Amino acid sequence: MTDFRQTVKNIFPPALWQPISEARYALQRIADWPMANFHPWRRESMRQLSALKDIHKGQRCFIVGNGPSLKDTDISKLKDEYTFGMNRIYLAFEDWGFSTNFLVSVNDLVVEQCVEDFLALDMPCFFSWHSRRFFSQSAIAAAQLPIFLHTTYTGPKFAADARGRLWEGATVTYICLQLAFHMGFEQSILVGVDHSFSSTGQPNTTVVSQGNDRDHFDPSYFGTGFRWQLPDLDTSEIGYAIAHDAYLAAGREVLDATIGGQLTVFPKTDYGSLF
Repeated sequence: MTDFRQTVKNIFPPALWQPISEARYALQRIADWPMANFHPWRRESMRQLSALKDIHKGQRCFIVGNGPSLKDTDISKLKDEYTFGMNRIYLAFEDWGFSTNFLVSVNDLVVEQCVEDFLALDMPCFFSWHSRRFFSQSAIAAAQLPIFLHTTYTGPKFAADARGRLWEGATVTYICLQLAFHMGFEQSILVGVDHSFSSTGQPNTTVVSQGNDRDHFDPSYFGTGFRWQLPDLDTSEIGYAIAHDAYLAAGREVLDATIGGQLTVFPKTDYGSLF
């Protein structure tokens, strides 16, 4: 089906297929809305999100990516800062001697393969509503109920309020930027968001790792046998630009303190100068 859609896109100009595609995705979002608003898990999630709304107003936070540059970053400086970690960042917690304040993961492949690890974490964890099928009733009963976010792959937007729909923007980092805004953080600082991958191929294609991971801070991050999707850096840059404008419009800012990072959307700042 994916090959057929790509063939159609190659044959017909965007002016013909794009409106149809956008309408189909809009209908899908409408169909998903009832469960995403009224399911007990989502109702509880919205209650928790309400408690987090503007709770950190005027403060700063660090959004910690998983790029190789983390190995060159003195993470110990973040021990007493507010931090968002993403996906398998927990692999570094033992070496750091502390964990991030929050954990966010919205990719189905990552959640499916790491759900047991996530449920063992002792911190507020945020997952996409569409990944709920990987969480059994019994597993959640034995652990703290995660906060499920109503994220979608389509319909670009920036959500100032995380209780509603959040566009994923092809990267969990974009979700973190929206969550940080929801919590009231005035300044969100990116660290370890290298925005550069050695792996090549059609964006969003699912692949199986054949060896050590060179694109993250730990070679076992997406190690041998792990299924993951190739990055869509172009779409993520669209999301970052939207986030940049949203923060500025609200009198807030996003800074990029990634050492050697390739992202150019946000103002750069020297990591060491922040402490």
